[in-house]
Amino acid sequence: MNFWEKVTGSDMTKEMKVFESRAQNLPTDYQGAWEKIKTNLWQHSDFTGRNLMPILDGVLEMLEETAANGQSIQEVLGDDIKGFCSALVDKEGAKSFRDKWRQQLNNNIHKKLGK
Repeated sequence: MNFWEKVTGSDMTKEMKVFESRAQNLPTDYQGAWEKIKTNLWQHSDFTGRNLMPILDGVLEMLEETAANGQSIQEVLGDDIKGFCSALVDKEGAKSFRDKWRQQLNNNIHKKLGK
């Protein structure tokens, strides 16, 4: 990735187009789940969203494998897609800009209090 791609985000646009073309090959119920997963994961992105690219790739790969095995989306994700996304983000350690600001504020308060 060169500097211009990083500044404009064109590298992420290309990667998202690849993700979307892969998702089009999934069964219809998987495509609906993919849309919900993307919606829930983007809430946990950093300023650029680059921290979510490996997570999205891993989720899409999992969906492709389970669809190929003939499993239903309910067997794979259950009924709580939002909970699945939260657990996934916590496990992967993806921190949003809000999480970083919260940590910075807590650190500043601890310094002021002398802890």
